[in-house]
Amino acid sequence: MSTPPSSPVPAQSDSPWAPLAARVFRALWIAQLVSNIGSWMQTVGAQWLLVGDSAALVTLIQTASSLPVVLLALPSGVIADRFDRRSVLLSAQFAMLAVSGVLAVLAFTGGLTPTVLLVLTFLLGCGTALMGPAWQAIQPELVERRQLGEAAALGAVNMNLARAVGPALGGAAVAAAGAGWVFAFNAASYLGIAAVLLVWRRPLAAAPDAGSERLLAALYAGRRYVWNAPGVRRVLLRTLLFIPGGSALWALLPLTANRSLGLGSGGYGLLLGAVGVGAVAGAFALPRMRRVLGANGTLAVGAVVFAGVLAVLAKVHVPWLVAVALLPAGLAWIGVLSTLNAAVQSRLPAWVRARGLAVYLLVFQGGQALTAPLWGAVADRVGLSACLLIAGVAMLLSAASVRRWPLHDAEGINPAPSDHWPTPPLVFEPGEADGPVLVSVTYQVPADMRAEFTDRMHRVARSRRRTGALTWGLYQDGNDPQRFVETYLVASWAEHSAQHHVRLTATDRRHEERARELLVPGTRPEVTHAFDTASGPTVPDEAGSPVSG
Repeated sequence: MSTPPSSPVPAQSDSPWAPLAARVFRALWIAQLVSNIGSWMQTVGAQWLLVGDSAALVTLIQTASSLPVVLLALPSGVIADRFDRRSVLLSAQFAMLAVSGVLAVLAFTGGLTPTVLLVLTFLLGCGTALMGPAWQAIQPELVERRQLGEAAALGAVNMNLARAVGPALGGAAVAAAGAGWVFAFNAASYLGIAAVLLVWRRPLAAAPDAGSERLLAALYAGRRYVWNAPGVRRVLLRTLLFIPGGSALWALLPLTANRSLGLGSGGYGLLLGAVGVGAVAGAFALPRMRRVLGANGTLAVGAVVFAGVLAVLAKVHVPWLVAVALLPAGLAWIGVLSTLNAAVQSRLPAWVRARGLAVYLLVFQGGQALTAPLWGAVADRVGLSACLLIAGVAMLLSAASVRRWPLHDAEGINPAPSDHWPTPPLVFEPGEADGPVLVSVTYQVPADMRAEFTDRMHRVARSRRRTGALTWGLYQDGNDPQRFVETYLVASWAEHSAQHHVRLTATDRRHEERARELLVPGTRPEVTHAFDTASGPTVPDEAGSPVSG
């Protein structure tokens, strides 16, 4: 087999299928489709084994699959940013293959109790949690940045095409041969992704630069970046507002099929398939829908459609009508998820991309893990129909909130790296662990520009904090009102060096330039670096004797 090229292949971005022109992306997409079909077949098999028990126990399958993301997403993001993402993905594939093999053997031998089923489902979720950030983070290495929206939509198409096929196959397989064969197929499905990854060679420029950053420091750096990136935070808020109501459909659909519609495992698979068909059809309408509605309109309309579908599930007991109603649910799901996924990817720079995506996956999957058992408990208490209506109201509230908390305009965000800071002219060479480092920047600002300068420096402040500053302050000199002093503290010289050469983006540079446009003509900022006297380096004074500075 020839090795496919590892660099993105240019294609026309006006087509929803444009990213498939890249050979590696196309090969991984096909392999992922097979794996997703196996995952949906397993989900049907696992849920149907428990469908005779309480609603809460059935919904725990979704919790067992999603909860590992809550526990492992952030460490997985750190691992994906610090180590080779291809190796991380391969490790996850082989681990999930082993767990699925055990699941199949136990199903064939009759040793699969509800507790064991939930534990093994949880372990598979751990593999998914390890894989998630690395999988999302390699997408910009496979396609051009302008095609990230289409790539995200194709990822959603992949999942929903699998949903259209996998549940129906799973339901038929469970009815005809038992759950063991479903679990065995899922185990084999991981081999395709592993095969593509084994022949893919990442470009050297894409390899992570781990440096000396420790795991906890890297974890904190990712959290700090997300907290100080308003565009990313708003994507997370929109995800958090959509997922609770959205998760109700997936958590309660097996109960709707069994208790409300009187269907067996095959009928349940067909209902899930209807959602998948709607999502695949939605892929063709998605580019036009985004042009007409915009990102925020897509989120609002998607939530309203989902609310209507939940109301149909609550009140309609005719299987074919429910199946028809689930078609727009698939379209709404792919519209909302691809919009959120593309939004978060387009706002994250490469150095922290996997960690930022890990936070997104934590909110997305964690929201499902936490709300699914709650919907099961509510259904046991107030009834399935009332529970679905409550979820529909939650979706309507999500739609109404788009006007109050919309996604920020992405046109002003450019995460491309910008190595525009000059190397500091120090009289000694600090070690990577030396610090903390106090950076001071002095500005001369005309009197009539002070208010505007202060306002623009707030964006600079977020930039400093995103890239490594522990504290930040802006002060006006009491003896010289034109003189402003910006100070920020960085944990170590290694962190500050990363600010200089790795972490700054084109957006950070633009914020700095806009603030410096207001300085007294002919003046430039003056920068100094000071080291903590207790733990800083030993530096020579003018006479050559060492002093701490």
